[in-house]
Amino acid sequence: MNTDEQAGPLLEVNELCVDFRLKGGEVLHAVQGASFAIARGETFGLVGESGSGKTTIGRAIVRINEVSGGSIRFKGREIAGKIDAGLDREVVRKIQMIFQDPMSSLNERAKVDYIVSEGLHNVRKDLGEAERSRLVEKALLEVGLLPEFASRFPHEFSGGQRQRIGIARALIMEPELVVCDEPISALDVSIRAQVLNLLSALQKEKGLTYLFIAHDLSVVRFITDRIAVINRGQIVELSATEELFARPLHGYTRALLSAIPIPDPRREHERTPIFYDPSMHDYSKARPDWREVFPGHFVLANEAEEAAFRKRYN
Repeated sequence: MNTDEQAGPLLEVNELCVDFRLKGGEVLHAVQGASFAIARGETFGLVGESGSGKTTIGRAIVRINEVSGGSIRFKGREIAGKIDAGLDREVVRKIQMIFQDPMSSLNERAKVDYIVSEGLHNVRKDLGEAERSRLVEKALLEVGLLPEFASRFPHEFSGGQRQRIGIARALIMEPELVVCDEPISALDVSIRAQVLNLLSALQKEKGLTYLFIAHDLSVVRFITDRIAVINRGQIVELSATEELFARPLHGYTRALLSAIPIPDPRREHERTPIFYDPSMHDYSKARPDWREVFPGHFVLANEAEEAAFRKRYN
């Protein structure tokens, strides 16, 4: 790795656009001009409601979704669009994804041994059977599963165990960046903390970098360093995690925060949720742009809104 690769962000997304062509020729603009950078060793949260475009961004980063515009740079090299075979192999190894549904993301007809090592079959053809089995055993142990589970099928496991298998499948490739696409949303509440703690421990042990996608701000507060809030394909706010909770600026962010359940029945009953209405913004005279209202705290707003934000928190 050269000095420039080490100095810059691990991942840079700049003005990313992703479009889908629907039946009848209509074009859906799923992501519109998304920009952010992720530093090495950071956990970067991407938060928004269902259909906001957050998973689309994650799938574009791992080259599942084609991009319509903008760029994605990994260790300083462009990985969006057509790339050479060598870089493609590196991306496959160094950027892995943990999927939302641990049941549908695992091949029900394959044993755990093959599921976990499938990536190795594609990029490490030099490995012998004994070495491949050793790596599978190591990956299973790292996620808290017994080596003998390798001979079983996915349907024999609980949801939490299946998600651990998905994590092992990512870890065995020795990635640098892991895209976690709502990895706990399909799990029982009692299991979610275990999986989050596992991800945190693996990050410290292996120096991993995470893009953590979620719709629940209370979850990302536990694990992330910074958060970007996305609404209707646009990133509307970005800041350090605790800063976002202390000084939410955009109306959509405040609505998401107001939806976090309170573990007190009386206070929960008295809570008044905030409903976000895009028509609350008057952009007839001044269009919004990306503004740094406080150090490291960015929001999509016009000049009048920026002045109101400063007044509110000063």
